[in-house]
Amino acid sequence: MAMKQSLKEMAIVGSGLVGALLAIYLRKAGHKVTVFDRRPDIRTTEFSGRSINLAMSNRGWKALKEAGIEDEIRKLAIPLYGRAMHVVGEPVYFQKYGKEGEAIWSISRGVLNRRMIDLAEAAGAEFRFEEKVWDVDLPTAQLFTGETEKGAWQAYQFDHIFGCDGAFSRIRHKMQRRSRFDYSQDFLDVGYKELTIPPNPDGTHQLDPNAFHIWPRGRFMFIAMPNLDGSFTCTLFLPFEGEISFESLQTREAARSFFLEYFPTVTPVIENLTGDFFKNPTSALVTVKCFPWTYWDKVALVGDSAHAIVPFFGQGMNAGFEDIGTLYRLMGTHGDDWEAIFLNYQRERKPNADAIAELSYRNFEEMSAKTADPRFLLQKKIEKHFALQYPDKWVPAYSRVTFSDRPYVEALQVGDRQEAIMQQVMEMPDLESRWDSPEVTRRILHLLEANPIGVE
Repeated sequence: MAMKQSLKEMAIVGSGLVGALLAIYLRKAGHKVTVFDRRPDIRTTEFSGRSINLAMSNRGWKALKEAGIEDEIRKLAIPLYGRAMHVVGEPVYFQKYGKEGEAIWSISRGVLNRRMIDLAEAAGAEFRFEEKVWDVDLPTAQLFTGETEKGAWQAYQFDHIFGCDGAFSRIRHKMQRRSRFDYSQDFLDVGYKELTIPPNPDGTHQLDPNAFHIWPRGRFMFIAMPNLDGSFTCTLFLPFEGEISFESLQTREAARSFFLEYFPTVTPVIENLTGDFFKNPTSALVTVKCFPWTYWDKVALVGDSAHAIVPFFGQGMNAGFEDIGTLYRLMGTHGDDWEAIFLNYQRERKPNADAIAELSYRNFEEMSAKTADPRFLLQKKIEKHFALQYPDKWVPAYSRVTFSDRPYVEALQVGDRQEAIMQQVMEMPDLESRWDSPEVTRRILHLLEANPIGVE
């Protein structure tokens, strides 16, 4: 860090992934850190069956590397080099994510969270589990905790407080009561439920362990991501109501026949299919937007509490980790001027959070419907072929988000322009038979000259 900071008393509310990583960064800067969480210590509890495996990509790895824990976390992760698409009645189709060797990494949320709390404790952060924050006094950075809302409260005084307490943040709730605080929450009409594919008897994976498996079915889909123990964490995304929905699957027979009809290849290998289906909760998917993210030089929201997004680009955790990297860099630039740190943090991160929210929302449509569409797959093939020939002229939007740390805003803007170009290319006749021909390449080059796209 460039400018020296005087040491402060810091509170973090929330011991999830973002809270734990922020604790490591603040300890790295020398500050005293106390982390509060209303829940029990995740290291002593069973997982709740409401998790989607995480996809760690470049942004997340960069933040972990700067914290000095990248190598520790790599041990928990499995590289996925592409999507394996399971379309009914067709062989599995494999679509590589990026260039040779580029991968996203599958990690169990619970396993990662446990390890990161260990690392934050080892760095000197104090964790106070089962201590519920009921109120925060924003101007004085005081926290109030207690057993119940009506009972006696304990007051804690801090220099700065960070709300890392998720989409339904208590800290943000208090900030929302301020004048001119913008807030919106938007639920998808699609929910999700977790299921499991167990390992083979010898501990190996039943499916390719280096692929992100998708069974796209239009308005709904099933995904599977590998774990180190040979199992897969699977997620069914399905509308809450309607003809084919969670609402319509009320009995074990209905659930089993639904899976046999739409996911015949996967049904035999799901462990305790109907048991888990009715035992595990059906969870909702929400996009949260708000502004400002900070209050004076006292309080800041980080991660989902500032910008919860739907999980279809695998960027929720990565975006939260990128918030922390930005905060740390600004601490080095502005030293003890926390007002400048917080103002520049929200100014830099807010547009990017809005951009990845939009990209994530769109990616649901792509994953559930378009990955089964031959025209879409042809378009992706043409784009990839062109990008290999002209890497200086075309970086796919997915690669900009996943395999670079360029701003999300840029990925959205450039992606929109690339899509407009490709829509014109897709109107060329006989495209299936000449998708990799010089004429198609020349057409893209011509359209790019008319509408240049900057590539870093």
